Amino acid sequence: MNSIGDIPISDYNYNLPDERIAKFPLKDREKCKLLVYKDKQISETIFSNIGSLLPKDGLMIVNNTKVIPARLEFFTPNGARIEIFCLEPHTPADYDTNFASKESCMWRCLAGNLKRWKNFDLSRTIPCQDGETVLTAQKIEVSGGEIVAKFSWTGGYSFSEVIDAAGSIPIPPYLNRKAEESDNVDYQTVYSHFKGSVAAPTAGLHFTKQLMQSLDTQIGELTLHVGAGTFKPVKTPTIGEHEMHREFFSVNKQLLLSIIEHKGKITAVGTTSVRTLESLYWLGVKMLDNPGCDSLTQWECYNMAQETDLETALGAIVAYLDSNNTDTYKGSTGIMICPGYRYRVVSNIITNFHQPESTLLLLVSAAVGNDWKTIYDYALANDFRFLSYGDGCFLEINK
Repeated sequence: MNSIGDIPISDYNYNLPDERIAKFPLKDREKCKLLVYKDKQISETIFSNIGSLLPKDGLMIVNNTKVIPARLEFFTPNGARIEIFCLEPHTPADYDTNFASKESCMWRCLAGNLKRWKNFDLSRTIPCQDGETVLTAQKIEVSGGEIVAKFSWTGGYSFSEVIDAAGSIPIPPYLNRKAEESDNVDYQTVYSHFKGSVAAPTAGLHFTKQLMQSLDTQIGELTLHVGAGTFKPVKTPTIGEHEMHREFFSVNKQLLLSIIEHKGKITAVGTTSVRTLESLYWLGVKMLDNPGCDSLTQWECYNMAQETDLETALGAIVAYLDSNNTDTYKGSTGIMICPGYRYRVVSNIITNFHQPESTLLLLVSAAVGNDWKTIYDYALANDFRFLSYGDGCFLEINK
């Protein structure tokens, strides 16, 4: 990791004018432009032609997480506005169990205007289906810039119902605007199912149901709940000093078997799918000596044995699931994929154009090397739209 960690983040900077950042998506999602990087050559088409780029008899894997309305607005008795941004469940820690809670639950959160929130609870009345509820937020713990908040409510609703009624969609800060009603639909993929993300896996926003149905390829699903850390800029001079965020994932046994079957023909939709799939390989390597492990830290894989084949690694996870009579593997990953990393699972990436000096741009560079500069220069010179609501690109990973 030492030589990798010494890479200056300034090597991954480029000039992104604000007018090139798409503030809203196109009306027809699949009509956006698509940059194609294949055989180390650049071309362009429109996203609806994505099917022609997918490997024959391949497997395309999407992230089916659903963005929650994570921003909750409260006011103090003196009228000061406090915004609580839910990050991840604290108690219960499991997403599904937390969302199903009927009277109270706790979350790790960010709180805007925290200094105005003294030793009192915050409450507001929320209109819900067939009635209303009083939602109360209690500050339990403050640590650095984060808090643990306990939410309590009345009426027998689930927390899922309460946050749907009370919250707003947390669109990316670089859009420099407030969320609008249209974002409730636009900022979700058509295959989103499982609540938990505070940011969308935006590469998937280009797909429509019709386009998904037209694809002549097998489609697999995983779940990785995208955290606010995906927008965390790298503020350190070198990437080794940057602390990568942790994200939680869930995959089923059938997907693991399909990945093994389609080795060399895996297309990941979005960097979140990439992180999950590559993490699965390394977690499988760990399981060979430590059955049941479920977490991967930032630099861990760079110091592990590198020669294990994919079938052996993922087979270790399958064997663990079988021995525990379960079909679902849940874990967390803080992996940082950056130049010097060699992809083990993914062959192609469908993604968007990312911010300068971001960890996502490092992940792209790990896939295409210094050609990332040529790709981004082309996109800037040819009127591509950038970031979450922007255009897409198909990247064939250099092996």
